[in-house]
Amino acid sequence: MLAWFLLLCAPLMFGWIRASELTFELPDNAKQCFYEDITIGTKCTLEFQVVTGGHYDVDCRLEDPDGTVLYKEMKKQYDSFTFTASRNGTFKFCFSNEFSTFTHKTVYFDFQVGDDPPLFPNENRVTALTQMESACVSIHEALKSVIDYQTHFRLREAQGRSRAEDLNTRVAFWSIGEAFILLVVSISQVLLLRSFFSDKKTTTTRVGS
Repeated sequence: MLAWFLLLCAPLMFGWIRASELTFELPDNAKQCFYEDITIGTKCTLEFQVVTGGHYDVDCRLEDPDGTVLYKEMKKQYDSFTFTASRNGTFKFCFSNEFSTFTHKTVYFDFQVGDDPPLFPNENRVTALTQMESACVSIHEALKSVIDYQTHFRLREAQGRSRAEDLNTRVAFWSIGEAFILLVVSISQVLLLRSFFSDKKTTTTRVGS
């Protein structure tokens, strides 16, 4: 019974909305743009986060097909923006690292287009769902939450690992510098002490009459 239940729910639990999800490298003094064809009245959500690099910030800009700016933020670490398309056409969103002179960034974004389609063709009917249909809907929603949590935890883990590696590099260079300074000071002290206890030779000059 359980096997047949899972087989019934399997093709229904993954009827996701159309979405673009990507993690990419953004070099210093660079700008990267992406394009998406959207029909009028479609609800969309743009979510992004800087995973690694510098102060973990980036510029983001979203434009409609006419070039009208729908969203613009400067030096943001992460953000989310939801809008409804007012016209048909190609929407453009760009990430810019042009303010950085030597630090490249790793940026993650998730661009969702449209609403989540119903699991069943007659889900919006007046009569109530059957027990099995209700269970499928609950599992579907739970899996969506699990995927969202996994994505955010992976991003946090990658960001934490990057910070730990950066801190480890700084500590290593600091330790090498301290060791070098300690070596120089030790050699200087030894040479200074030897100069205090070394015998100074004096020369005597005879003056003949």
